[in-house]
This record gives sequence, structure tokens and C-alpha cells, in this order.
Amino acid sequence: MNGIFVSCMENKANNPYVLSKYDLLGDIARDCPRAVELLAEYGLHCVSCFANEIDTLEQGASVHAMTTEELDEMIEEINQELEKEWRNANIVKKA
Repeated sequence: MNGIFVSCMENKANNPYVLSKYDLLGDIARDCPRAVELLAEYGLHCVSCFANEIDTLEQGASVHAMTTEELDEMIEEINQELEKEWRNANIVKKA
């Protein structure tokens, strides 16, 4: 596992990190850099934007013309990936 993902796990050792559309972009950047990488894969580089301390993920997505359905699908896919990586990290820890 890469060091960036491990930093997410240090904050949420007993559960995978879970994104919501109401999360502030700055909180996501601080709490889970791996989520930032995954958001960037969807074209959302706004977690490093100057407004990241006041904008939510939903607001950032709307600036990029994402529909509510696209936003919900993206969040679901990212949360699934974060959970998968969290489970794999925990399997490695237990071994």
C-alpha cells in the first residue's frame, strides 16, 4: 500500500474513509489524500482550490457541471475503492 493511503487509515483505523457530498473539500484533502487522488481521476482537482475550506464536494462537482446522478455515482465508486483498499491494508496488517 502506498504511504498516501496509509495516512487515510491512520485517521480511520477501524473503518474505511467514507466520502459524502456534504464534506468540505479541505477536510477531504486533510483527512484522506487517497480520496484526493481518486477525485482527480474524475477531473475534480478542486480539493487544492483556494475555496476548498468553504466548498463542499457537491459544490465543487457542480462547478464542473456534474449532475447529481454523476456525483452520486462518483462518490459510490470512490467509496467502494476506498473500502477495498482499506480491507486489503487490514489483511496485510493481520498477516
